Amino acid sequence: MTGLSAEASAGGREAADSAAEALDTLAKNGKSFYWASRLLGRRMAADAAELYSFCRLLDDIADGDADGGKDRLSAIRNQLLILNDRAMPEEVDPALARYLSVMRRCAIPVMPMIHLLDGLLLDQSPMLVEDEAELVKYAYHVAGAVGLLMCPVLGCRDRAAFCFAVDMGIAMQLTNIARDILEDAHLGRRYLPQSWCGPLTPQEIISCSADPDTASYQAVQAAADRLLMLADRYYESGRAGLGYLPFRARIGIAVAGQVYRRIGVRLRARGLSWGDGRVVTSAAEKLSASVTALTQVNTGKRFVHNQNLHQPIADLMAEAMR
Repeated sequence: MTGLSAEASAGGREAADSAAEALDTLAKNGKSFYWASRLLGRRMAADAAELYSFCRLLDDIADGDADGGKDRLSAIRNQLLILNDRAMPEEVDPALARYLSVMRRCAIPVMPMIHLLDGLLLDQSPMLVEDEAELVKYAYHVAGAVGLLMCPVLGCRDRAAFCFAVDMGIAMQLTNIARDILEDAHLGRRYLPQSWCGPLTPQEIISCSADPDTASYQAVQAAADRLLMLADRYYESGRAGLGYLPFRARIGIAVAGQVYRRIGVRLRARGLSWGDGRVVTSAAEKLSASVTALTQVNTGKRFVHNQNLHQPIADLMAEAMR
């Protein structure tokens, strides 16, 4: 074997190992996405897993589960700003350096990743959301922006599709918030808008979590119901945009959306008892949701986006779409 072919072979093994590790991360930490990724095909699934793995690491840094904290997130953000100006930073964080290969291969835009980091940096301070507009803006930062990042990975470059991709991400994040009300309170965060549930502090949410008869518990319960209704609006918009995707990606994202939406269905089925801890879906429920998605998937029809959904994030969308 020549030196050049040996180097190529080593590079191929390294890429394969990286993809396998990313898929393993997805399987452990993003079970709904991993379930759906099997429908994407090997290359697309690997690229999606690499993107997920990087986003997951950033989230872990933000939550204090990985080295670095706020300073590391800020440094990565500054490096991304340099990349967005079509230059190369003098120093590149190891996590970002690993992500650059898939970013270049798929021509993933930089600005949505900067927006994601902005959302994670918000979580470094106490989060007490004021109103629905602030909630939607936050959901865009930490999940809607990921929808924009996913578009080129899924082979979609039609700009008309991007708004729908953002909505699918926002819907999933709203579902996350409904599922994790108590868990987030333990982290000092209240994503439920004050305009919905009153000025409850995270500690007050924790204190009332074991007593469904209190006014505070029921206020959170009503806000959770409103949150899931809002999520449904964004899910419907996200599903309407599936016709812009290539066929395999369309099927995969339809399944991912329906499986994730099932979390809200389960939460409602148990009476929105948010104090009982996190809802999880079984393999049987994922299969049922997948069948539902396959029977409802958009077969290629293209819809006009409802821009009212993006009023709180119009400035961010304009920046991301430049």
